[in-house]
Order: sequence, then structure tokens, then C-alpha cells
Amino acid sequence: MFRVTIRGAFEGLDEDDRAALRTSIGSFQVAFTEAGTFTCDRSLSAFTFRCQVPAGPDDGEAEATERAVRALAAHGYPHRVLRVGVTDMRDIKIRRKGKRR
Repeated sequence: MFRVTIRGAFEGLDEDDRAALRTSIGSFQVAFTEAGTFTCDRSLSAFTFRCQVPAGPDDGEAEATERAVRALAAHGYPHRVLRVGVTDMRDIKIRRKGKRR
């Protein structure tokens, strides 16, 4: 599993896009989902898009980035990607609290 964070800027939003984004600003959740979630400022200039991408055994950051960019494009808002961050959750080690002897 990959978690991909895309920071970007909206470009050329029409009034319908702006209205849809404004009505949903309060309902945006900061979560990693396969469809992706937005957070953005009130001016609708900048956004952060979080997406969770399933990982195949040979998948790397390039494949995860490609799938996340496709998920972002599926939302249909014109945008420009500024920065992409990818975390491979397979590399995350969870340290469990246990009794020390």
C-alpha cells in the first residue's frame, strides 16, 4: 500500500467547479482513500490531495504516483501538480509497546 500526497494549484476553475468546491470545503476529510480526498484553502487556489494506492509486489513510487495522478484527474478539476510525496507503507515498522524485562 502506498500513501500519496499531491500538492497542487487549481487552474481555470469555472463557476460550477468553484461552487461545488465551496459547498464541500467544510465536509472535506483529511484521510487517505483510494478515490482520494481534497483539502484546500477558501480562495480555491491551492489544494492537497491524499490518495491510498494498492501496491503490487513489483510496484514502486513511479507506479503509485501515476495511479494517484489518475485518481486526481478523475475528479475533473483543472489543476497543476506542484509536488508529490509517496510513502510506501510496506516499509513502515510499527513498534508495539511491550513489557520490558
